Amino acid sequence: MSSPELELGLDTFGYITIDESGQPLPPDVVIRNYVEEAVLADSVGIDSFNIGEHYRPDFMDSAAHVMLAAIAGRTKRIRLGTAVTVLSTQDPVRVYTNFATLDAVSNGRAQLVVGRGSLTESFPLFGFDLADYEELFEEKLDLFTRLLREQPVTWSGKFRSPLVNQYVTPALPAGHLPTWVGVGGSPQSVVRAARYGLPLMLAVIGGPPGRFAPLVELYKRALDAFGHPPLPIGMHSHGYVARTDQEAVDIQWPYWKETFEKAALERGWARPTMARFQAERAEGSLYIGSPETVATKIAAMMRLLGLSRFDLAYATGRMPHKQRLATIDLYGREVIPRVRELLADHQVPSISSSHASVGVTAQPHA
Repeated sequence: MSSPELELGLDTFGYITIDESGQPLPPDVVIRNYVEEAVLADSVGIDSFNIGEHYRPDFMDSAAHVMLAAIAGRTKRIRLGTAVTVLSTQDPVRVYTNFATLDAVSNGRAQLVVGRGSLTESFPLFGFDLADYEELFEEKLDLFTRLLREQPVTWSGKFRSPLVNQYVTPALPAGHLPTWVGVGGSPQSVVRAARYGLPLMLAVIGGPPGRFAPLVELYKRALDAFGHPPLPIGMHSHGYVARTDQEAVDIQWPYWKETFEKAALERGWARPTMARFQAERAEGSLYIGSPETVATKIAAMMRLLGLSRFDLAYATGRMPHKQRLATIDLYGREVIPRVRELLADHQVPSISSSHASVGVTAQPHA
C-alpha cells in the first residue's frame, strides 16, 4: 500500500460544544467553530473533513453541504464530504445538485458517504415511514447512482415522481464526487455496496476491528461476482490525540462517558464504564492516546483489513473548541505522517483478527 493511495481524514457530527466554564455555546458559534476546525485541518495536511447528518438539539450538522461550501471558500486542498448523508430521507436529485455544486465551488474536492440512518429522527421529520426503511434506501441509492453515471436519466420508483430523459445540473466532470456506502455491520448492506459498484465505508464504534474482516472479504467476493473491479474500503471510528496517553484519556473520558450514557438510555446499550473505555483503547475501536499510540493502532488496523481510508471521528461529545483544535493539529502534523511511514516501511505491529465479537455495534449515524 503506497502512501498516495491512503486517505486519512476527520469526521464530525457537529456536537453542541461547551465553553471553558462548561456552558453550552450558541448554535451559530458552534457552526462557525466547525468551519475554523476544518480550516485548521486543511493547513496541517489532513486529507478530508467530513460532516454527519442529524436533526437533534445537541447536533448542528443538519445542513452539511452549506457548512462544507463555507469551508471550501477558505481552504485549498482538503477533500470535503459527509460522514454520512441519510439518503433514505433525502431527495437524490437534491443531493446530487447540492454536492455537484459543492464540487464545482471547491474545485473538485467534494465526496459523499451515503447510508440508511441508524438514528431515525429524519423519517418522521420529512414524512417517511420507518416501515419503508430498507426499501427507501434501495430505491434512492438506485436513482442517485444513475444520476452520477447515466445522464440523461429515465427512472421510476415508488417514493418520488419519475424522471423521463432528464438532465440534472451541474454536470460533473468524469471521476468527480466519489460516493461511498456507509455500513454498520450488515452483510446485506455490504453486498448492496458491491452490487452498485461503490466503495465501502465501515462505521465502527466498538469492539475489535478484526471483527470486520469477514465483511471485508464478503465485499471483495461480491465485487468480483457482480463483475466490478476492486474498490477502496475505509473505516470510521472515534478517537482523540493528545501529547500523552494519560492526557488523552483525561480529556476525552468525561465527554465520551456523557455521550454514551445518553446513547445507552435511548438505545438499550450497556452503560459506559472506565473499564470498557480502556478495553476499547487497548484492543477495540477507540483511537485515543499520544500521536505514536494512535498512529500505530491506525496503521495496524489498516493493514489488518486492507483499508485505504480511515476517518477519525475526533473529540467525541461536548468537548471545548480549544481542545478540539489541539487534537486536529496533532492528528495532521504527527499522526498522519507517522501512519504513512509505518505502512510504507512495513513496521506495523500485528493485531489479532480473532477477537470475540462481543460489543461491536453499528455507528449510530450509519
